Amino acid sequence: MIYETIEDFAAALPPMSALAGLDLGDKTIGVAISDRLGTAATPLETIKRKKFTLDSARLLEIIANRELNGLLLGLPRNMDGSEGPRCQKTRAFARNLNRITELPIGFWDERLSTVAAERALLEADTSRKRRAELIDNVAASYILQGALDRLRHLKTT
Repeated sequence: MIYETIEDFAAALPPMSALAGLDLGDKTIGVAISDRLGTAATPLETIKRKKFTLDSARLLEIIANRELNGLLLGLPRNMDGSEGPRCQKTRAFARNLNRITELPIGFWDERLSTVAAERALLEADTSRKRRAELIDNVAASYILQGALDRLRHLKTT
């Protein structure tokens, strides 16, 4: 099921849930995963996009291998908070995923996640070529970490 708010997404998760964060691009999908305690997001891989059936097959493989309990997709809102064509593509991807998995699917505002990922890779003195290879899954980890921090806050209130 697709959840519009992080609160509804949180309510749908079983305790001790490992999650995946996805940074959807036109050419790649950055994938990050969390631990079961929901404390840390770790970049996992970048999927080179081909077509939905192949992309989703790889995602389902990751979900099964890592025993994940939910998916958070970065929602690329405009800086003013409005939704443009990229948000529509992300929502369409979520609807298609929802047809093939029972896992809860949620969204997390990803504004500036790629900028933050780029800055972190630059600070780590990563070469331009290596940055290009890592940027999407590092951005996915920023998306997922933001959501994990919010989920943790929800549990304490």
